[in-house]
Amino acid sequence: MPTRPCWVEIRTQSLEENYRFLAGLAAPHAELLAIVKANAYGHSLALCAPAVVRAGARWLGVTSVEEGLAVRALCADAHVLVIGGVFPGQGAVVVRHRLTPVAWEPWQLDELAGAAHAAGAVSGSLPVHLEIDTGMSRQGVGPDALGAALARFSAASPLRLEGVMTHLYAADEADGAVTEAQLKRLDETLGKIEVAGLYAEWLNVGSSAALLAGQASAISVLAERWGMKAMMRPGLALYGLAPAFDPGFEPREPAELNAARARLQPVLSWKTRVIGVRAVPAGAVVGYNGTFLATEPMRLALLPAGYGDGVDRQLGNRFSLLVRGQKAPLVGRVSMDQSVIDVTEIPEVDAGDEVVILGTQGGETITAFDHADAAETIPWEVFTRIGARVRRVAV
Repeated sequence: MPTRPCWVEIRTQSLEENYRFLAGLAAPHAELLAIVKANAYGHSLALCAPAVVRAGARWLGVTSVEEGLAVRALCADAHVLVIGGVFPGQGAVVVRHRLTPVAWEPWQLDELAGAAHAAGAVSGSLPVHLEIDTGMSRQGVGPDALGAALARFSAASPLRLEGVMTHLYAADEADGAVTEAQLKRLDETLGKIEVAGLYAEWLNVGSSAALLAGQASAISVLAERWGMKAMMRPGLALYGLAPAFDPGFEPREPAELNAARARLQPVLSWKTRVIGVRAVPAGAVVGYNGTFLATEPMRLALLPAGYGDGVDRQLGNRFSLLVRGQKAPLVGRVSMDQSVIDVTEIPEVDAGDEVVILGTQGGETITAFDHADAAETIPWEVFTRIGARVRRVAV
């Protein structure tokens, strides 16, 4: 059956090429963990997880055990890291489906150990990545709790300390001072882990910003100091966007970032079609609460896309979409299921014409950064709020 004309196009070939490019930046210093959480940043887990595996990814990162199960069904042989940790009662699922959990709370480690014992697991057979809080104060083991956490990895335990990870919370600050301080704290923690007689294979540090800023080598040096291998976890860059560095810390972005921005390929385009076009006289109001008043005769095009699909309600009267290769302003408030654009200055717009919400048409482009700037948010949110009812189509 034909469906409502509001859809997202996913260029899986671009995703694969982005992964290979990023893997080249990381090599030979670090392995990549491809982040596919939150439905692959709104792009479609079903399309994107197999694509990055085809491109060479061995590790995939998700937030939850539920997402991990979905990835396991798509990618039977991938290492699936559950970054958001486990919740009570999920340990058995982790063991059964060969997921690799991140943990930092004592009760999480107890949940995993209990599930592994119940499954008859032998000592050291369940890999765990231990998160260290190096200053973000969100999740991770703090200095005072480290000893108790490490004690859970005794010789008799089914748990194996496979990895140590942390979140760099200011990798997009170009002066790098915060990141340097975090890595120093992490180095001190790794020393304590060695003193405890434990060894981890992977040091899992750094997202897209750290990778694109050329920090793979520094993280690799830290890993090698403790006999480990470095791992980095790109997310936004996989989908074709380089994070913007904070200009308040450095007026010039790192040269590596500018080069990467030219190489990365956007993976997602978001489109709809004109339902109909109507003429309105001067003085007509448009949309709920009449926030737009026509000051002259106008031609308006109705679109079947609204905030229920992820078009931010704040974009009304302050943003433009693309039709016939030209920018057409959104007028009036964005409704739940519909929006209106002004096509007065764009001849021959008619029902059925394709409209680009995010992407390129003709010589014009609308990016996730454009959406984010207009809605006062970030590109990550722009992608992930695209609704589930918007079809994702591989092209």
